Amino acid sequence: MANAILTIDMITRAAVSLFKNSNMFIQNINTQYDDQFAVDGAKIGDTLRIRLPNDFTVRRGPGLQAQDTSEKYTSLSLTQQVGVDVSFSTAERTLKLDDYADRILAPMVNNVAGAVAYDVMASVEGSVCNFVSNVDGSGNIISPTADTVLQGKAALESNSAPQMPGRKVVMDEYTEARVVSTLSGLFNPSQEISQQYRTGSMKNALSFDWYMDQTVIKHTTGSFTAGTVNGAGQTGNTIVTNAITGTLKKGDIITVDGVVMVNRVTKQSTGKLRQFVVTADVPSGATAIPVYPAIIPSNGGNAVQYQTVDASPANSAAVRLANKPNEVYRKNIAYAPEAVTLATADLVIPKGVHEASRRTQDGISLRMITAYVIGTDQMATRFDVIYGYTWPRGEWGAIIADKI
Repeated sequence: MANAILTIDMITRAAVSLFKNSNMFIQNINTQYDDQFAVDGAKIGDTLRIRLPNDFTVRRGPGLQAQDTSEKYTSLSLTQQVGVDVSFSTAERTLKLDDYADRILAPMVNNVAGAVAYDVMASVEGSVCNFVSNVDGSGNIISPTADTVLQGKAALESNSAPQMPGRKVVMDEYTEARVVSTLSGLFNPSQEISQQYRTGSMKNALSFDWYMDQTVIKHTTGSFTAGTVNGAGQTGNTIVTNAITGTLKKGDIITVDGVVMVNRVTKQSTGKLRQFVVTADVPSGATAIPVYPAIIPSNGGNAVQYQTVDASPANSAAVRLANKPNEVYRKNIAYAPEAVTLATADLVIPKGVHEASRRTQDGISLRMITAYVIGTDQMATRFDVIYGYTWPRGEWGAIIADKI
């Protein structure tokens, strides 16, 4: 009996199933599919709108104090399209689906998923504003301890990051090697200690699910050494300064003397300086620093919606780096999955091709097309995904720094 030839629908269905399972980071973030492009197909530059969680202030006493619902949105643009293109024979199409998936499809999907995951992971630069580290006596970043991780947890708590469906820690392979050794046995049941020993991996500890992913980035800190605020009462996403000494890099973490973080739920001071992430490179001598989150102080001591700090910076307040200038470190991350969103959309299914298919699963839309290439006298298949990403709640993540 002749082997049945695999159809493009069968292959695409297998591909979309493999996609999310091939990368731990993509498995553990918020993925969304937008069907508004199902008819005409999405194109690079199309934009989706994401609603942010609402925030309110609390009334005390029986008197009605109605407040406006001030909804906030962020835009997510479909800026990336990646894929893998292959040519193969009819003979390869006669393989069993499992064999085809192992030999051809899985490597294709793994590479595409890795490229998508790297793009999303790299966007922590300029997005995630909380930073924790363990340092030696000279202030150099060294490997994290349990206390370092718990400080990251505290940062998420203060920013009202959701606890369900489960907070995550994603670390690179070298941090994992150090952390498993350092935290081995700490607070864990004997069964989980045994599993760590057998697998060499952390699973669940210190209120986080732990994963290793090779897309974790390394950050090089700017050469910034000094800067002061120019003008009191500032609000928003830009800190106006006197000319700074040294550079700031996108992704650097800074604080401003006297600007204290508030708990996002209670609006009460946490007693810790508000950390800001620099959202674009800043040259030496510049007089403005773009930051996230926005400086939103109380109004005359009264809490306001979306409040981030207890007070605006004072004139001449010092701006400081969270770590040493020019330092290079690994940007492992603790986060709530809702902190980051990866969105995909349907690509167009063109006419005049040999076969084409599009499938959606778990918020991921993929397309495969096979067509005859007249220039090479071959049948070629392309596998594509169009996507965009954003950190709508960057404060729901915390960088757990590690040495190189």
